[in-house]
Amino acid sequence: MNPKYGLPKNLMGWVDANRASLQPPVNNAALFPDGNYIINMVGGGNTRTDFHDNPTEEIFHQIRGTAYLNIWDRGKFERIDLKEGDVWLMEPHLQHSPQRPDPDGLCFLVEMKRPKAAIDSLNWYCPQCASLVWGASMELTDLVADLPRTFKTFYALSDAERTCKHCGTVHPGKDYAAWHAIRQAHA
Repeated sequence: MNPKYGLPKNLMGWVDANRASLQPPVNNAALFPDGNYIINMVGGGNTRTDFHDNPTEEIFHQIRGTAYLNIWDRGKFERIDLKEGDVWLMEPHLQHSPQRPDPDGLCFLVEMKRPKAAIDSLNWYCPQCASLVWGASMELTDLVADLPRTFKTFYALSDAERTCKHCGTVHPGKDYAAWHAIRQAHA
């Protein structure tokens, strides 16, 4: 017997064998790269300042540790916590910023492959006033390759290019701690 996607895998054995792939900036590795779904294991020890607008649903199953999603919705920030054992179906276009500060955390993440011409966006919002500072939209073909390229583009922008046009705050780039400190000071 030779099933198209292989035989069953021991999930935690796969994690142990692929631990090096579960590193920042995305921390994702595909378990089944050739199927009709994007099935990733996501490791911990990662915080981000971008907000992802996915045109499809995402299923989160927090296997180990904790994580949370910063949400940008209707011009303000909110938070959804994922505790160990939680499972959650996220609707399309909910702008989210996955935060996985637990270095031993693991999340089983299932997304749909994008339909032709579907557009994903990465947006960076001002931590003070929640206005859009910079964004990029793309037809995503490889989650693990496409997202880091866009991150690098944003992080390479000058302070002037990362300055909020609404309130004048400079977005701290990839420095999540600075972004969070500004946000908390103005919450």
